[in-house]
Amino acid sequence: MEHKEKARRGRMKKLGTVLMKILCVLLETVLLLLLAVLAVVYILEKGPSPTARDLFVRSVRETSAMGWVANLFLSESEIAEITATAPAQEYADTDVSLIQIADPTRPDDPDEPAQPDTWGLVDEDGDGIIIETVSGVGYSGYMMIVLDPSRVILASVPTSYGGRGYTVEQMVEKFGGVAGINAGGFDDPNGTGNGSIPDTMVVFEGKVYYAEYGCARGFAGLDADSILHVGMFTASQIAEKNIQYGVAFGPVLVSNGEKSSSATLSSGVNPRTGIGQRSDGAMLLLVIDGRQVSSMGATYEDMADIFLSYGAVNALNLDGGSSSMMYYGGEYINNCASVVGVRPVPTAFVVLPQEGDSDG
Repeated sequence: MEHKEKARRGRMKKLGTVLMKILCVLLETVLLLLLAVLAVVYILEKGPSPTARDLFVRSVRETSAMGWVANLFLSESEIAEITATAPAQEYADTDVSLIQIADPTRPDDPDEPAQPDTWGLVDEDGDGIIIETVSGVGYSGYMMIVLDPSRVILASVPTSYGGRGYTVEQMVEKFGGVAGINAGGFDDPNGTGNGSIPDTMVVFEGKVYYAEYGCARGFAGLDADSILHVGMFTASQIAEKNIQYGVAFGPVLVSNGEKSSSATLSSGVNPRTGIGQRSDGAMLLLVIDGRQVSSMGATYEDMADIFLSYGAVNALNLDGGSSSMMYYGGEYINNCASVVGVRPVPTAFVVLPQEGDSDG
């Protein structure tokens, strides 16, 4: 009996020794990884490349959860100098004559082959929506072209402000839509907000909410004729322009066919969302994936170039990061950058079914 007890204690001791060795290896591995990360951050922030440093600092400072990383080896004054934004660019009023909305009527003969539009794009399935993959150095994503701009609205539920927001999918379902993207930002203390309170002005069904919050770095609004206006507006100017749906974030990427200044477009690399409009009225909804090996993200300059390549006359950057989502065909078609899943938001641009579609 005593022999068995000694043997049992011997096995337990060996097991304890093995577990302790495993724990030590794990701790050493974690420590080495932490040291490696710190070394990379140090090289980026204190290394020989100011360009790499500035891009890194701007990228992490644009996030709600990782902004503190910039402070590891840089002072607040150094960070402030790097992230300083240019004075708000002044924009001329949207020239509505540049937008001539095309007839969205579908061909009478459903068997007739779809023809490419002026930009060489084809609505092959006849649903009035074209999905294009976009890619560039370090990023990939999707451009959604909605041929009839009257189908696009800003979805929001003012009665939920202060409660809980809705995911893009929930917004699409609540408003009877077929597709959508996230829109404006929201109050997000410590990265744990519930996505219910907009942090900028919102216009829903012609009514202005949170006018006192202003336009941040830019506003995008659809008037009663489904023409997209971008710029910096007051509540009274929004009323004058008969804006029915709109939200602020920014910066303005393209205004009256002109790309914004390089200073305005200075940014880091992150997941992005944006909205624009072509000269024929078609709405351009863009989402770029980020914080992934296959797609680190895009800069504001990248966004502007993409919109211009798709014929945008006007375009605005919307809330990005972990909020960037595109919903189409009953599912999200891009990858969520958030480790906790799709985030609720207070606003989304939703695409309604086209006329004649009984099932949306």
